[in-house]
Amino acid sequence: MGKLVVLTVLGASLALIGERLLAFRERINATRELEPVELQNCHLIEGLENGSEDIDILPSGLAFISNGLKYPGMPDLAPDASGKIYLMDLNEQNPRAQALKISDGFDEKFFNPHGISTFIDKDHTVYLYVVNHPHMKSTVEIFKFEEQQRSLIHLKTIKHELLQSVNDIVVLGPEQFYATRDHYFTTYFLALLEMILDLHWTHVIFYSPKEVKVVAKGFNSANGITASLDHKYIYVADVTDKNIHILEKHDNWDLTQLKVIQLGTLVDNLTVDPDNGDILAGCHPNAMKLLNYNPEDPPGSEVLRIQNVLSDQPRVSTIYANNGSVLQGTSVASVYHGKILIGTVFHKALYCVL
Repeated sequence: MGKLVVLTVLGASLALIGERLLAFRERINATRELEPVELQNCHLIEGLENGSEDIDILPSGLAFISNGLKYPGMPDLAPDASGKIYLMDLNEQNPRAQALKISDGFDEKFFNPHGISTFIDKDHTVYLYVVNHPHMKSTVEIFKFEEQQRSLIHLKTIKHELLQSVNDIVVLGPEQFYATRDHYFTTYFLALLEMILDLHWTHVIFYSPKEVKVVAKGFNSANGITASLDHKYIYVADVTDKNIHILEKHDNWDLTQLKVIQLGTLVDNLTVDPDNGDILAGCHPNAMKLLNYNPEDPPGSEVLRIQNVLSDQPRVSTIYANNGSVLQGTSVASVYHGKILIGTVFHKALYCVL
């Protein structure tokens, strides 16, 4: 009888694991093939070879680009290179990427930048907030941008027990930001198991010097985050649930979910078009190719535009789609007055005039 019980439990467990693996393959679009949608007037950005995971463009047209992310489970084409922040001036006729110098006292050897967000204070000083993963931990680094010197002055490192497995942030005040946690577990095996089991244990955190709290729960893998132009709404991408959550921001910084927009593709980082408030989403059309990287059959790239976000019927259109022949593993797209930058987790970056 004891052996029968053991065999029954084992059989049920294997059946459950098999069902979860099949469901996981479906969630990450493991069999999807991409229909191309190409843009004209494009070229790859010289010097950005090891990723451009997140991009934030100032109202002045200066674009910050995070480069060199080392992330468990993701391809790494330059394992010995440390991370950098690049700058591009999109007002120039032929903008080029320039690596920003970082002030003495900051350990650049272990700089591993992920999501980024800018904040401009009342005296027009620009601050860059960077999610950093030194030694595969999570911190938020605050830098002051010196435009004339094209440099960053490191001001502060933020650590907190709730700021674990941080993916992206959006800054809305001095040291006041929302951050996404993309995994509950901090080890790669358990994080992968968490996604396979579809646990929905990740969340959004609000941070300020006076208060740190969880403000939204129930995400499979909370990823990119940004705010509407009027800062009344927060947009959060759930990458493995293939959707965007629209959340209303309250005076106490709590968030209330208004709606979810299903997209059918794995949504990474989000930005907002400053001209009209549309959401732009960098997406992974087939994440199996990302997790099981093969340069002969690389992961593709996809960029979506979501219009009329708050309406009953948002309009979703594809701006760009490529099978990996040009751009692999797109994570973000950001626009500025008819120009678009498309970044990737580990590959190159694309600049186009729309």
